[in-house]
Amino acid sequence: MLQSEEAARRLGVKVATLYAYVSRGLLESHPEPNGRRRLFDLADIERLAKRRRGGREVETRLATVTTGVTQLREDGPAYRGRPAVELARRMSFEQVAEMLWQSDANAVAPTDWTAPDHGPCPLIETADRFRWTLVMCGAADPLRADARPESIHRSARRIIAALVDSVGHRAAGDDRTGPIADRLAGRLVGRESSLSATAMNAALILMADHELATSTLAVRVAASVRADIYDALLAGLATMAGPLHGGASQHAYELLVAAERDGAARALNDALRSQRHPPGFGHLVYTGGDPRFDALLPLVEPLLSEERRQLLRQIMDLADANQVGPCNSDLALAALSWGTGMPSDAGRTIFTLARIAGWTAHYQEELTERPLRFRARAVYSV
Repeated sequence: MLQSEEAARRLGVKVATLYAYVSRGLLESHPEPNGRRRLFDLADIERLAKRRRGGREVETRLATVTTGVTQLREDGPAYRGRPAVELARRMSFEQVAEMLWQSDANAVAPTDWTAPDHGPCPLIETADRFRWTLVMCGAADPLRADARPESIHRSARRIIAALVDSVGHRAAGDDRTGPIADRLAGRLVGRESSLSATAMNAALILMADHELATSTLAVRVAASVRADIYDALLAGLATMAGPLHGGASQHAYELLVAAERDGAARALNDALRSQRHPPGFGHLVYTGGDPRFDALLPLVEPLLSEERRQLLRQIMDLADANQVGPCNSDLALAALSWGTGMPSDAGRTIFTLARIAGWTAHYQEELTERPLRFRARAVYSV
């Protein structure tokens, strides 16, 4: 069953128009158990959508994906019906991951988020380290094809822990058993900081899923052909490698570096030469402002020096005064990385690690659907 906002979105109409269809007898709405909202049957919505197209099938649609993982709302993504912004204030990344997976492992026994020992990681860039680590995790799993939920969850925990373990260089006394956010902050910042770990935990939760982003769809396509969890996540990593998806925060980082060198106005002006929305500004979904940015910025600003905090505000004020576009989560990730001395690709690292949790939830959800359901149609042209 679909809520009214989602039903209207699928039909391409406003909510008021949706209820006009109900009053005209074109649609039937159903009450929620608590009676506070109205729900719509997916099949009814699809039939009406087809009628509005004159009975024509839409060749470009891959499949209808019904998900209970994440809903995009005005207040940001909601995981299993709970706003990610609120979860970022109250829970750990591990707890949110278990919630996304609907795991009951905590009720049975403590979960193990320990990284397997694969030996020294090659001295390559972090994105390549992630792929190497994921391949090694799969190669070391004798039952990698086991698709039972508890096996998928166990694999995902080990994968996330192993990916954290592959970041940077292991230092003496490196904690490989503490919270994921603490481990990752230590690897990226190179020193202990409870404040940066708090911001890191929030960033991981806020980035954990965003409905059917391109990398998430790639994971679901792999799941639909019944690839195992390791190969499906590799499909996600491959899509994340694109500069227009996983690399967006790195471009925002470069904008901040340029602003520090050349001034806020020149850096923003140079960024606008090549694109309508510079990195870190504007969003297709959150046209009025990204709630994830608003949730993360207050945790990031205390980590910045006074000079960098003022510079960030200058960029934001200049963009706002000239209607460049509202700040998005990429700018918050970039500020977190830039302000604490992390590498320029740290935003991509955080984003990718976080998204493993969401990908895993979508992977196991896709396994409940009929296989091979994604089939695009080509239009032949000479």
